[in-house]
Amino acid sequence: MSDPALRIGDVAVDAGEIVALLGGNGAGKTTLIETILGFHAGQVSLFGRDVSALPVEQRVLLGVGYVPERRRVFAGLTVLENLEAASALPAVDRRRRVEEMLVLFPMLGERPEARAWLLSGGQQQMLALARALMNRPRLLLMDEPTLGLAPLVVSDLLSRLATMAEEGMAILLSEQRASLALGIAHRGLVLSRGKVVRTGTARELADDPALADLMAGG
Repeated sequence: MSDPALRIGDVAVDAGEIVALLGGNGAGKTTLIETILGFHAGQVSLFGRDVSALPVEQRVLLGVGYVPERRRVFAGLTVLENLEAASALPAVDRRRRVEEMLVLFPMLGERPEARAWLLSGGQQQMLALARALMNRPRLLLMDEPTLGLAPLVVSDLLSRLATMAEEGMAILLSEQRASLALGIAHRGLVLSRGKVVRTGTARELADDPALADLMAGG
């Protein structure tokens, strides 16, 4: 069996797999994701390599994409400028990748010169996802991506994530709304006060009557 794309403590994600990271406010979901990225100290293995001593930028270059909570795009930059700023590719490859993102996300392709602050919440979320994909990551970390989005936008976003996993990407999806995440995840785990308190397949967790109480543990 090959090494998982990610391993940190009780958390592991394989290529082609979506793992739902569940828990309420203060459960530790964002802290865990930031530890994977290198903002906090912790024992982390990426793609079979111990990266615990590597800074954030080197982990990203290894193949980690990140979509933070509440999107955090560069509000004063255009769609094109946001995408270009997110890439470490050579200029020619970067321009090609930008064009690929504009095709993949038509709502961005329709407004490439628009400032990010003028975009709707759904458009900003797609821009945040497109930015994370600019360097062709093998592992995608998503922190509360559905927060504040309309149902149709959420459906589109989750469908895209499912497709990316089918194409081989490893995805760690942090969510408070368990039913949404478990609807596309293969497995899930529940955090409470920074510790994993429950793991299982998506079906096992979705059918667990104690799940709501576990998530309310904070």
